[in-house]
Amino acid sequence: MNSDTFPHTWTAQVLTAPPLIAPVRQFTYPLYVPGEDDAMARGAMLLHIKPASGAPFLATCALGFREPSLPSAVYACPRPDDLLAIAGGYAYLVDTLHPERCLHIPLKPVTQILAAPGANLLLLAGFHNIVAIGKDGLAWQSERLSWEGITLGEIIGGALHGTGWHMHTDRDLPFVLDLSAGKHIGGGFQR
Repeated sequence: MNSDTFPHTWTAQVLTAPPLIAPVRQFTYPLYVPGEDDAMARGAMLLHIKPASGAPFLATCALGFREPSLPSAVYACPRPDDLLAIAGGYAYLVDTLHPERCLHIPLKPVTQILAAPGANLLLLAGFHNIVAIGKDGLAWQSERLSWEGITLGEIIGGALHGTGWHMHTDRDLPFVLDLSAGKHIGGGFQR
């Protein structure tokens, strides 16, 4: 669990098996999505979550992929009541006070996560672009930065420095992404 970057009002425990006595409140993510009928067949990450108020609940988060290199973890978010669960590269933004409100982040798969506390953002990278989660949920999604692969670097002066793979030269090319708006210069997706 990687929940120390932002202050949060909840606790979460990753379970290795369903609890013998399950909490009354149970939620399965994602909610039904066409084309994702077999999501639970890939497996799931089970979380026992205790929110700041209200009863604890069990969250069953479907794995996006079984690839072990993809992240599976729990993260604190800029909004203290929000929890980000990443399960096999699928990301679920859960309002712990209202767990029926879950946003399945449209980045599949998430390959890297980087906290940007100075910008009050949690950054999620995929193969092509980056999504930012702020205090009001999904803040922005960048345009395409790579043909197939992003590497997150460091944050300097409100901008993320990273690289994106350029297919025609088979090289990683640098980009600079403004964290306030999600606009970038450079990167590997240049036609």
